[in-house]
Amino acid sequence: MNEDVQMQFEILEESLNNSIAHLQKELLKLRAGKASPHMLSGITVENYGQKTPLNQVANVGTMDAQTIVVQPWDKSLIGVIEKEIQKANLGFNPQNNGERIVINVPPLTEERRRDLVKFVKNEEEKCKISIRNARRETLDAFKKMKEEGLSEDEQKRAEIKVQEKIDEYIKKIEEIIKDKEKEIMTV
Repeated sequence: MNEDVQMQFEILEESLNNSIAHLQKELLKLRAGKASPHMLSGITVENYGQKTPLNQVANVGTMDAQTIVVQPWDKSLIGVIEKEIQKANLGFNPQNNGERIVINVPPLTEERRRDLVKFVKNEEEKCKISIRNARRETLDAFKKMKEEGLSEDEQKRAEIKVQEKIDEYIKKIEEIIKDKEKEIMTV
C-alpha cells in the first residue's frame, strides 16, 4: 500500500477513535440511576482567581449507589463548590455539613429516563456525523492523491477499506448507545 494512503488511514483511525472517546466521555456524565463521580466532571470552581476542575480541589467519590461525597482539600471552598453544583443544574440538592458536601442522587422518573434516552440518541447522531466527516475528508484526500498519480485501482481499494472501517465504527457506536439506553431504562 502507498505510504500516503497508509498515512491517511492512520489519520482516519485516530479521528474515529477520538469520536468514540468523546461520545463515551459525554455519556459518562449522564445520571443513569446510580451515583458516579463522573456526574460532576463538568463542574469548575473559582480557586485563586482561576477556574479549576472540581476534582483538582476536592476528593469526589461515592458513599453508596445513591450518594456522592465531595471533600474539599481547602475548607474555605466548600460554599463555592456547593454553589457551582447547584448552578450546574444537574437536579441535585447538595447538603453542606461544613466538612464535606453530600449529594443524594434521586431515582430517575420515567419522563427523565426518556429525556436521557433522547439526549443519548442526539449524542449518537453527533458522533456519526463526526465519523461521516472523517470519511469524507479521507476520500477527498484519496481523490487528490489520484490527481497526483495514485492508480484508480489503488484508490478504489482504499475507498472500500475506508467504508469497511467506517461500518466497523458505526457498529461500535450503536453498541455503546444500546448499552447506555439499557442502563438508563433499567429501574
